[in-house]
Amino acid sequence: MRAVVLLSGGLDSYTAAAIAKAQRFSLCALTVEYGQRHARELAAARAVAKALRVERHLELPIDLRAIGGSSLTSAEPVPRDRDVAAAEDIPSTYVPARNTIFLSLALGWAEVLGARDIVIGVNALDYSGYPDCRPEFITAFESLATLATRAGVEGARFRVHTPLITLTKAQIIRRGVELGLDYGLTHSCYDPTATGRPCGRCDSCLLRAKGFSEAGVPDPLLLG
Repeated sequence: MRAVVLLSGGLDSYTAAAIAKAQRFSLCALTVEYGQRHARELAAARAVAKALRVERHLELPIDLRAIGGSSLTSAEPVPRDRDVAAAEDIPSTYVPARNTIFLSLALGWAEVLGARDIVIGVNALDYSGYPDCRPEFITAFESLATLATRAGVEGARFRVHTPLITLTKAQIIRRGVELGLDYGLTHSCYDPTATGRPCGRCDSCLLRAKGFSEAGVPDPLLLG
């Protein structure tokens, strides 16, 4: 079986891809270079793709900076030191329609490849409140995929796999450890230093730190 996996170089996408590989999918990895300020993740995506021994790794440039609307694609400051668990607002790191765009690109490539499975590492528990990480969004996109493609019209059914969607960050990390993943290859920070080191204060860094702490596992990025 062949699947297109959205691979960002982050902890979640790495784990989701590894789970799909353990389920005997042959992986074609899609990394989108969308003009994000944390471009360090592109190097991480290459390292992760190599570790997973993917069948093919496609890096696709789609510059969303012209659209704007996010601190990840502009000079707007990235929020720091938020109480992510208590926050009810959608933070400025939300990129408008990002997962819709990414899944659409993955769907197009999957149709060309003859694949009917797409893997994405979205999570509806330990995340920053993004609307495009919810189960109802994934269900709606699967319906769209059937309606919007020639393969769907001809009877194929696309499935979007979200193996992490109901897991906490700690559970995700424990699953990755079980699979032998090297999280030292990954990058999570929204606003890394000039040398690529994580800031330790953005939502993504805080969620990552919380996950490793609760999992009882040291974060390899912070060792040494």
